Amino acid sequence: MNLKDLWMLYEADKRILGFSSHTMKAYALQLKMLVLELGDLELEEVSLILLKEYLARVSERLKPSSLGHRIRFVRSLFRFAFEEGHLTQNPSIKLKEPKMDKRIPKFLIEEDVIHLKISCHSHREHALLEFLYCTGCRVGEVQKINLEDINWEKCSAIVNGKGSKQREVYFTTECKVWLMRYLESRNDTCKALFVTETNPIRRLTIPTIRWSLKKLAKRCDITANVYPHRFRHTYACQLLDNGAPLEFIQGMLGHEKASTTQIYAQLRGERRRELYRRYF
Repeated sequence: MNLKDLWMLYEADKRILGFSSHTMKAYALQLKMLVLELGDLELEEVSLILLKEYLARVSERLKPSSLGHRIRFVRSLFRFAFEEGHLTQNPSIKLKEPKMDKRIPKFLIEEDVIHLKISCHSHREHALLEFLYCTGCRVGEVQKINLEDINWEKCSAIVNGKGSKQREVYFTTECKVWLMRYLESRNDTCKALFVTETNPIRRLTIPTIRWSLKKLAKRCDITANVYPHRFRHTYACQLLDNGAPLEFIQGMLGHEKASTTQIYAQLRGERRRELYRRYF
């Protein structure tokens, strides 16, 4: 069995397990890069030395985080081959990820959020901004929300997170007002919460959401780099500032591992430093 044949089995297995289409596209690209460098080898020809040589070559043009993704895919692929009985030994078992410095998540200060709010020109801009800011949702979660997922009485929504895991998020009364104003301004039958403003009306795409925020940030002339995930970091920061425990923040963000949420603990000190630099 060669690498491309293995990929067909691997891809089918991950789709059965519920891996998202975005994840599978990323994996397919990783496989393409692997075959491009090594060739479509028979599995028995792949050794630890060969994999290390391959990763050493690509490491020259990849950031440590990207190299880490590449290594995790290679280990996952060959672990699958070994566990399914296509290999008698796993050649990737000793591969280790590069050490990476822990980066403090970038957030928006309150002044920037206010500038963004007053610079909104449309109901959609305001509703989208408010929803991202007060729910902490990933951009992919926001993009997939349907009208039927909203509970207006509870000011909450059911979102589908990573691994098709659902969770309930909450939004403020202010957000509710802007969402309802936005929906009242629409006359379409699309089931999506956020839709395009031009015909044909359809669900808003992730690139369009990113572009809308960039356009808004440019209009209000703030120096911060504005992108969807930065609102998620800002949301976590707000919860920390208001005394929320990390376990609560973990649940609200939909993090599977507590270690993923732990990085936000650094935001307390970093936020104080940012405000000091901004105002002193």
